[in-house]
Amino acid sequence: MTMTEQPAKPMEKQSTCCARHDAHASWPGDEPPESARERVNRRWNEVLQETRVTQTGVQILFGFLLSVAFTPLFRELETLDRVIYVMTVVFGASATGSLIAPVSIHRFLSGQRMKDEVVEMAGRLMVCGMVLLALTIGCTLLLILRFVVPGVLAEVLVGGVMLWFALCWYVLPLRLRRRAARRARRDRT
Repeated sequence: MTMTEQPAKPMEKQSTCCARHDAHASWPGDEPPESARERVNRRWNEVLQETRVTQTGVQILFGFLLSVAFTPLFRELETLDRVIYVMTVVFGASATGSLIAPVSIHRFLSGQRMKDEVVEMAGRLMVCGMVLLALTIGCTLLLILRFVVPGVLAEVLVGGVMLWFALCWYVLPLRLRRRAARRARRDRT
């Protein structure tokens, strides 16, 4: 390294999902704040990345669920298991719809100068899709575990998995968001 070169500073940018937090996010030594256009473009790219990850998982799971009805054992399902299966397929289809919807919305509204609204709606659809995906996974586990483990153990295990999803996917992010909001309020005073 020559005398004129400076060591690279680690990036410490705060990434949030809400414009009101993005507008006030700044760290000492950070680059100049991004413009509203840069922010909405960054948020849209983040939504696209998140969509790609979740779409793949939900589509594979949904494809698996659709094939179950054509297996020989499906005919032997009890009424309750058939109800669970139908709920699972409906949740899976709904999750697929919610997670693919941002692409459709973007396509229909492209060029209408509505990117802020598109990003906001896409974020809401992603949250809805994640709830539906969690329900799809929970029902799938319930359907499978009812065949594998005795008694109410299946329901207990599924309840534990659903609790874990709630903690990882919803409680933890909301807790981090509140902590960041408190820090931002403290830093302004």
